Amino acid sequence: MLAGASAPSPFYPHLEQSLGIGALGVTIAFAVYAVVLLATLLTAGSISDHLGRRPVIAVGFLVLAISVVVLWHASSGGMLYLARAIQGAASGVLVSTLSATIQDFAPSKHPQRATLVNALAPGIGLASGTVVAGLLLQGIGDVATAATWTFLPITLVYVALAGLIWVAPESSRREPGWQRSLAPRAAVPASARRLFVISVPVVLAGWATGGLFFSLGPTIVRAELGVESQIGDALVVALLPASGAVAGFILRNRRPKVPAVYGAAALAVGTALMIVALSLTSLPIYLVAVAIAGSGFGTAFMGTIGSLVPLAALHERAELFASLFIVAYLSFGIPAVVAGLLSGALGLHTTVLAYAVVVTLAAGIAALLRARSGRAPRPSAGASADTAAAA
Repeated sequence: MLAGASAPSPFYPHLEQSLGIGALGVTIAFAVYAVVLLATLLTAGSISDHLGRRPVIAVGFLVLAISVVVLWHASSGGMLYLARAIQGAASGVLVSTLSATIQDFAPSKHPQRATLVNALAPGIGLASGTVVAGLLLQGIGDVATAATWTFLPITLVYVALAGLIWVAPESSRREPGWQRSLAPRAAVPASARRLFVISVPVVLAGWATGGLFFSLGPTIVRAELGVESQIGDALVVALLPASGAVAGFILRNRRPKVPAVYGAAALAVGTALMIVALSLTSLPIYLVAVAIAGSGFGTAFMGTIGSLVPLAALHERAELFASLFIVAYLSFGIPAVVAGLLSGALGLHTTVLAYAVVVTLAAGIAALLRARSGRAPRPSAGASADTAAAA
């Protein structure tokens, strides 16, 4: 799912010119995806707790396939925004449902493995989608042909996944009240609320960094650092989630608080170093900064998931993930849109430096708050003994 979300990134510089939408238009396309995804999370984020996981996943991937076809054939800014809106709606349903499903199938003796998958899969998906699309664009040369080789396989995989999910057993019993669940709301189980509030700054700092990279990343490395190749753009952008996946794997067996605190601290250090790199126009320093910040991007979210999930009962998981991703995508989308708007008035260089200063401060504060937080509350009644032990 997330490989398909990041695959358009290497094509954005071309779309800026061919569709005549400019850097602002790209950030609008990025924002449409995030806003619709958030709206869907607020309304349908917990629907799989009522209808079951499999039907929601099947429909979500079919709608996602439609969005890729529309994006692939976009001939105007309006079509691009429509494609991203459809993609956001499908992703909003899928992101909470898939996360909850992975957690449902956690081995009883090793529940932390599901947390690891939930933490690493986004980074691996985002990195692979960007890199593969960049390789195809660089190797083929012709944009239309590269788009075909990028988006046609993604479409076919989505359709296949919609069918293959029925091979898996249903992991969530049906609960009444799915119509009421569509009323816009966000809820966190009472036992997880205090820790959720403490974790918000950690999530905000990490996903705000990701939002900057996946919206303006290719433009930054071209305009500020002189990288002229599509694969160069893709590799630099992909370095953020890839380093996050590696760091998450290294810290997979530590208590959830450890990766959460490390992640926030790494985001602060990496983003501060990014300011130095852009001030000196140094690509090597910039790559080191991205790698450090990326390690924080992956581990901060892993630590947050690992801390919160054991506190929710089985039937509360999709709703908890919906609330968590609402915070994540607000952080992912809104700052990136603001940056896109300000870049026109202040210039890209000044805007990115100001953005980095804000993220550095937010991440530093987040690290301190999470480090000072005490033991997690007792798990929700109904959470399994194994997840209680994991807490």
